[in-house]
Amino acid sequence: QVQLVESGGGLVQAGGSLTLSCALSGRTFSIAVVGWFRQAPGKEREFVAAIPWSWSAASTYYADSVKGLFTISRDIAKNTVYLQMNSLKPEDTAVYYCAADQVLTIATMKKDSSYDYWGQGTQVTVSS
Repeated sequence: QVQLVESGGGLVQAGGSLTLSCALSGRTFSIAVVGWFRQAPGKEREFVAAIPWSWSAASTYYADSVKGLFTISRDIAKNTVYLQMNSLKPEDTAVYYCAADQVLTIATMKKDSSYDYWGQGTQVTVSS
């Protein structure tokens, strides 16, 4: 089993920045990929970013809507994945979840159904 705990959410004005953290524990050696997803009220959960856990950290993946604005990174020594969010917009308001899976494929990493382990989520609210 793998446990994930998100932190760093909060209220920020449009144009501001936040950094989310996802702390992993348990059988982290079995993890192949960690992703960030978000769910806004009344909307489906959507992919934000993903990073391989055991491969080269140069391989990162983003939703088109956040590319160039958000940065995903990892610190394996600290068992933590980060999501740096810049130039935030009101439409970025959502509950942000980190998720982990033991299998990494390019075709499935953007699908929430591919992930076995989830955190409880952290609220990000961007005011206009």
